[in-house]
Amino acid sequence: MKEIMDRERINQYLIQYGLEDIFPEGLRQHLALYRFDSDEALCRQGEKPEFLFFLVQGKVKVYTTSAEGKTLLINFTTPFEAIGEIECLRDRENLNTVMAVTEVEAIGIHKRRLSQYEDEASFLRLLLNMVAQKFYTKSISLGSHLLYPVEVRLASYLLSVSPEEKNGAMKRVNMSSIKDMANLIGTSYRHLNRVLQKFSSEGLVERRRGTLVVKNREGLYAVAGQNIYEREERKEQG
Repeated sequence: MKEIMDRERINQYLIQYGLEDIFPEGLRQHLALYRFDSDEALCRQGEKPEFLFFLVQGKVKVYTTSAEGKTLLINFTTPFEAIGEIECLRDRENLNTVMAVTEVEAIGIHKRRLSQYEDEASFLRLLLNMVAQKFYTKSISLGSHLLYPVEVRLASYLLSVSPEEKNGAMKRVNMSSIKDMANLIGTSYRHLNRVLQKFSSEGLVERRRGTLVVKNREGLYAVAGQNIYEREERKEQG
């Protein structure tokens, strides 16, 4: 995590997401901008958070880990989204792990500042709306994602972690993490390999020197029907 000393950039994000009147003037003075590299954690399950983050650029994945060490993907999230609002307000440990998929920028507020402004109506309404949306999304994901065939789950996952680059190139997925991938989408390593072989024979993906390259995004969309990990509606602010 790297702090970016750029007040103008913070103000630009507030304007972009219609938040100029949401954050109280006193709280705005304590906003900071942070950058996270790909595969860097914004928060980890079981740890006490120090900051409430608002995701303003990039993509993160949210997953939970059981006591037995098994992981399950909840969803991928893009701006605008709060991270750690429940835990910071209630002084609890993180419910999930949130990991950057791309380079991420987030506006951060240290949790010690929140108690001073938690009664501000506009700010409180924003947090309540986000909490309600988050629990709705989580109830859908944990309850229904495993009901989809592995083909749908894998196609959706690959679409989320391998966005098309501006020059048309495709991001490569490291195959050393295939076991983690299987855990995240709730299947076995062996079954996942079979589906990957099927996708490869159909020209959807290609294995290259320990990496997986998405060759046909439209084909993956056809398999998935819709990306089940990113289908939540974007929230309007105000």
